[in-house]
Amino acid sequence: MDFLQNIVEYILDMGAPVFVPLIMLVIGLIARMKFKDALSAAIIFGVAFSGMSLVVDFMLASISPAAQSFAENTGINLNAVDGGWTTAAAITWSWPLAFLMFPITVGINVVMLAFKWTKTLNVDMWNVWGKIFTAILVIFLSGSVVLGFIVASIQVVIELKIGDIWGKEVEDLTGIPGVTVPHHMTIIASLLYPIDKLMDRVPFLNKKMDAEALRDKLGVFAENHIMGGLIGFLLGLAANYGLQDSLVLGIQAATALTLFPMVSKLFMQALSPISDAISEFMKKRFGDREIFIGLDWPILAGRNEIWVSAIVIIPVLLLFSVVLPGNAVLPFGGIVNLSVCVAVVLLTRGNLVRSIIYGVITAPVFLYISTYFAPYITRLANETGAVNVEAGSMLTWSTIENGEFKLVFANAMAGEWWGILGAIVWIGLFILFYFGRKKDNAKYFSEVEK
Repeated sequence: MDFLQNIVEYILDMGAPVFVPLIMLVIGLIARMKFKDALSAAIIFGVAFSGMSLVVDFMLASISPAAQSFAENTGINLNAVDGGWTTAAAITWSWPLAFLMFPITVGINVVMLAFKWTKTLNVDMWNVWGKIFTAILVIFLSGSVVLGFIVASIQVVIELKIGDIWGKEVEDLTGIPGVTVPHHMTIIASLLYPIDKLMDRVPFLNKKMDAEALRDKLGVFAENHIMGGLIGFLLGLAANYGLQDSLVLGIQAATALTLFPMVSKLFMQALSPISDAISEFMKKRFGDREIFIGLDWPILAGRNEIWVSAIVIIPVLLLFSVVLPGNAVLPFGGIVNLSVCVAVVLLTRGNLVRSIIYGVITAPVFLYISTYFAPYITRLANETGAVNVEAGSMLTWSTIENGEFKLVFANAMAGEWWGILGAIVWIGLFILFYFGRKKDNAKYFSEVEK
């Protein structure tokens, strides 16, 4: 047991920009790529991953302090500290049984691929922590380790199935074939799907409104650098930065939004030859069977709709934190809500207006769920000793990824009637989304190909 745990820790210590390219190198070699070509693609993928991480970190380092300053200016003092996803991940990896989720995740994926129950080969092992986090919350509420790992296993299956749905979407949005994003943050799209179908009937909202379409309508004001500069400058003013610092923030935001699509092209350069090799490999052995390689969400980070919607909903999230009765969380570490923005850009096929609307209507949900789980996240921090939580305060994550699933299934396993009902409704909505979106995609992509 200790040997397996040491192996897992060794791999994780290398970081995603190293071990994911290593996995891609192995996949390339299995698909009969020449070693030099597989090595080149793997290293470029590592460069792309590192480059995107640098730009994302730069963006968050520029935007987050302004958002936090804006929050501090409200004068509101709430007792649940928002540590964001990084803190949640740190305390999750410190849990003694965390390493058990790796063989479970890989085993489920292998079985589902073997029986053709999924098209997704998920190599995003870093985000196994999201399944572990789910297991811990279920264990805390139900008191059963077995039930915790059962619910986490259900999440693995759901991620693979939603990865099947996103495959064509990701190629359409990024131009990268053969990859998908089976990230648990995107699962919220299944709950928003019925609303999205209603929006299809609204004349103003059913038009193409991605960044490219907006450039056609707004001209230079929809260019990445102009849009980033204006949004950053206005956020700086709202944060009471003053003219000088607001202008600096405007240039920083413009820099990030300009660099995102540039760096994203490296993903295409790295992944296209691997995807082609895998397709050829699968055709020789399994006919025309389609396989998607499941990767982390940054392959979508070149879509500026994610960042524009995330920045626009910051003041909305803060406003709700102030006015919602019973809320205990002031957004801080998780204030840039990628937990919804990545999902809805996929759901809406890049529609910026719809993405912002979804960010607004889900803001109260995120805050209430993070308030609900604050005592349990605090308990995890205290038990692992990974984070010191001061007496009289709690630790949480204001934009918990896939929080709705965690909430209803944890309470269902605890025997709460409303949790059981919620889990049944959740499953029903996911089935509706899965088959409905599958049908939508067949129609949408057949029209695109004409």
